Amino acid sequence: MDVNVLEEIGLSPNEIKVYETLLGMGRTSINSLSVESNVHRRNVYDSIEKLMKKGLAAQEFVSGTMYVRPINPTRLLDIVREKEAKVNSILPELTKKFSNKIQKEEAVIYRGIEGVKSYLNDILEVDEPFYSWGAKGFWQDERLKYYIPKFDRQRIKQGIHFRHIFDSEVKSMASEILKLRMNEYKFLPPECSSLMSIDFFGDHVVMFYGVGPGRLSEDQVQFSIVSKNIADGYRKYFDFFWNNLGKAVKRN
Repeated sequence: MDVNVLEEIGLSPNEIKVYETLLGMGRTSINSLSVESNVHRRNVYDSIEKLMKKGLAAQEFVSGTMYVRPINPTRLLDIVREKEAKVNSILPELTKKFSNKIQKEEAVIYRGIEGVKSYLNDILEVDEPFYSWGAKGFWQDERLKYYIPKFDRQRIKQGIHFRHIFDSEVKSMASEILKLRMNEYKFLPPECSSLMSIDFFGDHVVMFYGVGPGRLSEDQVQFSIVSKNIADGYRKYFDFFWNNLGKAVKRN
């Protein structure tokens, strides 16, 4: 018999020896059980007491003498079901704690203007403050001219605040983006300008490449990552730059 199975449901090695021997003997005395199981008499008493609590053994008195007898092994299934029921009773609380701390992580590559629209929808769905580092004002791209006004009205309605660190070229080449409401912004020095922009909100990090002031590339590619740890790391970088740049402009 595979004793590991019985150990897995909570029986000790001595309990297993005593119970297995008891099954073969039927009703018997403690002394006889100790001899047959090769378990010390004191440990047999202890094991029988535990087996009775688990519903696997019972005591009988015949003419003033105590005997023990086994209970049908199908009782083992009841033990398993009882353990399962106890786990199920605390599972909702444990699952809630797990969900609060461990978030699903994923990485997706989007191409084209529809991918940009999906990213904008994610901003509304996540409904948390938005940060952009190396921002280009590419929302002014001609292909988004009908989409952005509707998006921004919904953002304002939801109360989603923006914080941008723009490339310096935005001042002269995409200045309309500076009129966004509920937004704070600063500028990077000219030598920090690049073709990359990184946005993050909630647990989402979205990286764009090939973007310029007020425009997206022809076949825009963006990398979207959902990871609390990565997003938290980018927020720390952002805060460092923000705190070491000039005075912020704030629009309510």
